[in-house]
Amino acid sequence: MLELGGKAAGTGGASEALIKDVTEATFMADVIDASHEVPVIVDFWATWCGPCKTLGPMLEQAVTAAGGKVRMAKVDVDRNQTIAAQLRIQSIPTVYAFYQGQPVDGFQGALPGSEVQAFVDRVAAIAGDGGLAEAVAAAEELLAEGAAVEAAQTFAAILGEDPKNAPAYAGLARAHLALGEIDQAEQFLQAVQPEIARAPEIEAARAQVALARQAAEAGPVADLRAAVDHDPDNHQARFELAKALHAGGEVEAAVDELLELFRRDREWNDGAAKAQLFTIFDALKPQDPIVLKGRRKLSSMIFA
Repeated sequence: MLELGGKAAGTGGASEALIKDVTEATFMADVIDASHEVPVIVDFWATWCGPCKTLGPMLEQAVTAAGGKVRMAKVDVDRNQTIAAQLRIQSIPTVYAFYQGQPVDGFQGALPGSEVQAFVDRVAAIAGDGGLAEAVAAAEELLAEGAAVEAAQTFAAILGEDPKNAPAYAGLARAHLALGEIDQAEQFLQAVQPEIARAPEIEAARAQVALARQAAEAGPVADLRAAVDHDPDNHQARFELAKALHAGGEVEAAVDELLELFRRDREWNDGAAKAQLFTIFDALKPQDPIVLKGRRKLSSMIFA
């Protein structure tokens, strides 16, 4: 389980090597025993094996990138023939993954880099995430309760364990928003790693930043409502009214105004009503009733 400010249990200390040359004397400790903590990938190779010289570095790179979620043991079959015989290694390269003392996955022969990465990712996922999902849920609960500072600290601790954790990354951005730090949230999202830049959680946080920017500039609801009532075809006033309603927490009312604007003139201001609707939808959870209802009404108008 994650300990804030520390390391996730089971990942081991920084001094423990992720990649080791293993012999018959150390196989039990470095593979079987170690696999009770995290999965261990065993690469059976030999100096004369051409494909081994390509596969080995790719495995090492992927294991290193996994950041402690998986370890690697390298076994020279010429020097450790007993192990090779016991595991019935008939050709090399052969790769086995061990977890909880048992082989759980493996392959023979050289693979392209993408398949090697997929194999390592699959093995790393066997042991779960060390409690990070539970920590994200706890941070979300803190944020929902208004404890934004504590939530931010928890999200930051999770990112210390897993810098590519999209829910935690987005959560920290939203914690900045809750603290009124729109610039910091935006800058943080601009620096997101490419691997998670298009994750749904990141896209939702971006939408929330955009809406927060609008909220800071929203006009008085009463004045905008009066302008729309006076002239229902005042599209700019209706658009600003929708933004003001959203800024005041009246999300469904804002969606209704945008749907009405779209009904009256879907092409107004280069389709601004539709774009704003999608921004609101992206900022909410996909199964939110407002999203489901709004998307259904919008679709019925588009395809009418």
